[in-house]
Amino acid sequence: CKPSEKIQKMFFCPHEHYFLTIPSLLHQEIKECHGLPLINGQNCDPYATVSLVGPSRNDQKKTKVKKKTSNPQFNETFYFEVTRSSSYTKKSQFQVEEEDIEKLEVRVDLWNNGNLVQDVFLGEIKVPVKVLRNDSFQAWYLLQPRENGNKSSKTDDLGSLRLNICYTEDCVLPSEYYASLRNLLLKSSDVQPISASAAYILSEVCRDKYDAVLPLVRLLLHHHKLVPFVAAVAELDLKDTQEANTVFRGNSLATRCVDEMMKIVGKHYLKVTLKPVIDEICESPKPCEIDPIKLREGDNVEINMENLRYYVDKVFREIVRSSISCPTLMCDVFYSLRHLAAKRFPNDPHVQYSAVSSFVFLRFFAVAVVSPHTFHLRPHHPDAQTSRTLTLISKAIQTLGSWGSLTKSKLSSFKETFMCEFFKAFQEEKFTESVKKFLDDVSSTESKEPSGLSEPVHLKEGEMYKRAQGRTRIGKKNFKKRWFCLTSREFTYHKQQDKEPIFTIPIKNILAVEKLDESSFNKKNMFQILHGEKPLYIQANNCVEASEWIEALCRVTRCNQKRLSFYHPSAFLNGNWLCCKATLENTVGCARCTADVPADTQIEIDGDRETERIYSLFTINMSKLQKLEEACGSIAVYQGPRKEPDDYSNFTIEDSVATFHTLKQIIDIVEKLNESHEKYRKKRSSSAKYGSEENPIVGKVS
Repeated sequence: CKPSEKIQKMFFCPHEHYFLTIPSLLHQEIKECHGLPLINGQNCDPYATVSLVGPSRNDQKKTKVKKKTSNPQFNETFYFEVTRSSSYTKKSQFQVEEEDIEKLEVRVDLWNNGNLVQDVFLGEIKVPVKVLRNDSFQAWYLLQPRENGNKSSKTDDLGSLRLNICYTEDCVLPSEYYASLRNLLLKSSDVQPISASAAYILSEVCRDKYDAVLPLVRLLLHHHKLVPFVAAVAELDLKDTQEANTVFRGNSLATRCVDEMMKIVGKHYLKVTLKPVIDEICESPKPCEIDPIKLREGDNVEINMENLRYYVDKVFREIVRSSISCPTLMCDVFYSLRHLAAKRFPNDPHVQYSAVSSFVFLRFFAVAVVSPHTFHLRPHHPDAQTSRTLTLISKAIQTLGSWGSLTKSKLSSFKETFMCEFFKAFQEEKFTESVKKFLDDVSSTESKEPSGLSEPVHLKEGEMYKRAQGRTRIGKKNFKKRWFCLTSREFTYHKQQDKEPIFTIPIKNILAVEKLDESSFNKKNMFQILHGEKPLYIQANNCVEASEWIEALCRVTRCNQKRLSFYHPSAFLNGNWLCCKATLENTVGCARCTADVPADTQIEIDGDRETERIYSLFTINMSKLQKLEEACGSIAVYQGPRKEPDDYSNFTIEDSVATFHTLKQIIDIVEKLNESHEKYRKKRSSSAKYGSEENPIVGKVS
C-alpha cells in the first residue's frame, strides 16, 4: 500500500464548507477453485495472480502454489489501495480522479506452475471495482479465456473460481476532529504497562493484526513516535521469550510493526543494494539447480553449483557492504532491539546480533530476494527457473545471516542434503566476520542515547590535500597535506594520523558532495564538500580514490534534511564563480547535484487518513472493546482465581485499572466521532448535490 494515495471530495453547503476525504481499500480473498482442467492427463499445480488494473496502474500479487489438485483451497487475502500513486504531487496533496475508480477492475489469473518449464494459463476473471462500491461480494465466477493467452480452451472447460471481495471507504473529516484520538494513540509508548495503551489495545481487538498494524505504523512514523513504541512492545515480547535463539521469531505486534516499517522506509535501500544483482540474475540467468531430483538431462551439477556460489557471493557481498545506505530509522529500531535482547539474556553474547539478523536478513533481504516483484525490484514475477534460483539464493542468505547458528554447525540449518553439500564450500570465518561487522553497523544510531552505548562507525580514512580556507590566490602553498577521517557521525582532518582533529564537520551539516572542475585550480582529482558559507576543496591522490571518497560521503549524508539540489561545479575566485560568472558568493548553484537523493527519503503520510482508519477499526470492534472494559472492571473488583475461560482470556491484561481507563477514553472518543460522522452524512445527503449550481463543488477533484 502506498502512503501517498487518497481520494479527495469537496462538498458545498449553504452554511459552511465540508471537506471529506475518502481513501478506499479493496480487500480480496481468494477462496477456492473447482473443476480446473488436467494438464498432460494429471492434476495441475495451480496458483493465482491477483491484480488491480487501471489506466495507469497494474498492482499484482500472487497466491501460494497448490500441488496436484483440480479443486484447490487457497483462502488467501490481499489488500489494495484503490488509488493512483502517479497522481500525487506536492501541490495536489493526495488527489486522485474519481473517474479512475470507474475504470479500475480486479483481475484474477489462474496458472499452472510449470516448475522448470513455462507456466500454463488456465483462465481469468475480471470484476469492475465500481460494482463493489460500499459492498462486499462472495460468489462463484466462471473462468474465462484470455486473448493471446498461453492456453486455448473452451469457456466451459476452464473451471471456476470462488472469491470473497470487500471494498471499504473511509470518510476523512477535518484534522481537528481527530485530535483526541490521535493524541491518545501517540502517547501509547509512554503508557505503563504498554499493554494498557490505545495502540496495543487496537491490535488486541482486531481479528487480523495486519489491519491494525498498517495504519498504526504509518501514524506513529508520521509523528516520529514509532521507535519508542516498537521498543516498548518488543520489551513485552521478550518477557514471554524463554530461549535466546527464538527472539523475535513469532508474528507478534512487535515483529509485525518492524516488518511494516522496513517495507515503508526500506524501499530505496533495497533498490540501491539488490536491484543491480537481481537484474543480472533475471536478465542473464545461469542454471543453478543443485537438487539431484530436479536436475534436467544434460545438466552438470558442478557447474550449477559454481553458478549458484557466484550469485550467493555477489548478493551477500552487496548486503554486507550496504550498511551505510541503511535508513536511519531502521538503524534506530535495530539499535533498540539489540540492546533490549542483550538486557533480557545477559549471559548470551550472541543474542544482540540474532535480534537484528532475524529482521534484516530473514524478514527483509531474504524475502526481497525470493520475491523481487513484490518489492518493486522487478516489474514481473520471474519465470520458473529464475524463481528457483532466487529461492536457493534466499535459503543461503538466510543461513549466512542467521547469527544464532554461527556458533553451531550451519549445515544443520538445511533440511536438504544438497544444500549441506553446497554450503561446505563457504569459508565459515570470513562470512561470520562480515555478518558481525554488518550487524554492528546497521544497529548503530545517530541518536544520543543517555546510556552512551552508541559509538560512531568508522567508515574511511586516508591522506589527501585540502585547500586552505579563506585564501584567494592560486598557488601550491594554498594546498596542505592532511589526514582525513570519515565516521557515521563526522568528517574530520588532522595534521597527522592519530592526532587530534583540527577541523570537524558534523555529518548532518553536509549539504552536498560533488566533483570540482579541474580548471578551478589546475589540479585533477578534486572534489568539494558544501557544508556552510565556504566549500571545503579537497584533492585526492588519484581518480579512484576521489570517487571512493565522494561515494562514501554521499551515502552517509543521503538522509540529511537540507541537502542541496544545485551547486557550482567550479570555485569562487577573484570575485566571481568561474562556472557561471555570478558575482555573489551566495548565489544559488548553476548545475544540478549529481548525487541521487532518494525520492522516498521523506515519506508522505496522511496522518488524518490513518487516524480515520483506526477509528473505523475501533468502531467495527466496539463490542470487543465493551467486553474488555467489563472484564477489566470485573478483574479490578474480583482478584480470585478464574475457574473457566472468559471471553477476554486471549487478551493481555497486565494492569486492569490502567487498561480500563484507556478503554473508557477510546469508547468516549469513538462515540463523539460517530456523532461527527453522522452529522456530516446527514448534511451531505440532504443538501449537497454533486455538481449542481445551487451547491457547487469548491474545487475540482483530480
